[in-house]
Amino acid sequence: MNKIFEKGGKLYFLHSTIDAFETFLKVPGTVSLKGAHVRDSIDLKRIMIIAVISVIPAALFGMWNVGYQHALAVQGPGAPLDILGNFWFGFLKVLPLYIVAYGVGLFIEFASAQIRGEEVNEGYLMSGMLIPLIVPVDVPLWMLAVAVAFAVLFGKEVFGGTGMNIWNPALLTRAFLFFSYPDHMSGSGSWIALKKGEAMLDGATGATPLSFAGDGMDALTNAGAQYGTSFWDFFIGTVPGSVGETSVIAILIGAVILLWTGVASWKIMVSTVAGALLVGWLGNVCGATDVPALTQLVLGGFAFGTVFMATDPVTSAQTEPGKWIYGFLVGAICVIVRLFNPGYAEGMMLAILLGNTFAPLIDWCVVNRHLARKAKKVKIA
Repeated sequence: MNKIFEKGGKLYFLHSTIDAFETFLKVPGTVSLKGAHVRDSIDLKRIMIIAVISVIPAALFGMWNVGYQHALAVQGPGAPLDILGNFWFGFLKVLPLYIVAYGVGLFIEFASAQIRGEEVNEGYLMSGMLIPLIVPVDVPLWMLAVAVAFAVLFGKEVFGGTGMNIWNPALLTRAFLFFSYPDHMSGSGSWIALKKGEAMLDGATGATPLSFAGDGMDALTNAGAQYGTSFWDFFIGTVPGSVGETSVIAILIGAVILLWTGVASWKIMVSTVAGALLVGWLGNVCGATDVPALTQLVLGGFAFGTVFMATDPVTSAQTEPGKWIYGFLVGAICVIVRLFNPGYAEGMMLAILLGNTFAPLIDWCVVNRHLARKAKKVKIA
């Protein structure tokens, strides 16, 4: 780094900003090469980059699906599968969301680092990638900017920055939008991007499959017949919804990348699915819903939340037994909310935020139980 940006230099107040750009693609000069240190090629920056890469398939499919849903709403079920045309339409609609999410979030991150005199952390690389994928494509940009600012300031920086936050910043952004501007986060008009002056065909609906799920499988299938609402439609992702949450196939590609590189915990993913399946099955047995338990896994943001958000290493449980408990809690609460809260069809956001809240308590119980058992063994001996 140039000496003018080092301590005592004229531009030292820009130290954090310059250091962030300089180390973005370069290995920092402070890496330990010898001595009693753990030496590994993986650091926070590389972990964040791997996580960002894992989300790319869902983002690309989401952009195409935005264009495809627009074509269905305007032209009807006979709309052609114009891959490049639909993708370009969706790309132009999603790009402003990314510009706002990264622009506002990184500005606050850099400003906070400068004020504290610390290095800029890379945690927001993943949050900025996720935020545009979990909101309606038609959300007003100024609302998104306000929500991002709230999430980064009060959900992250006040706790001390990356690694210290209690809740997932991306989910806090969505929660802020949902409770502050509910009219723009629900209803059929939120999920379909239209050009200025355009209107959907008579009888067309942009409602998500989850909005019909509360009325049962028949209502879900019939009301959404315009888009196709079979299990495989949900699995492929050719249905309305948040930008990156519809395609389970694209999300599973990301899951493979995260698990293969060891960035995410398979225990959390498996236990989350187990919790959802159990409650979904109990709901079928008790007559609370006729939506099959397996279908719950491909509806809404369940798959996206399970793979990319519930596994957040900062806000999830840290102990190995705690990961099983935490994941099961998230999956179970998600389906419980869907079954018994008609005012909020999608339960994954609240389930993960609640799981984040209880994760420290879960770890505390696991650790103390382990210490108690160890103390008992010592006493017996």
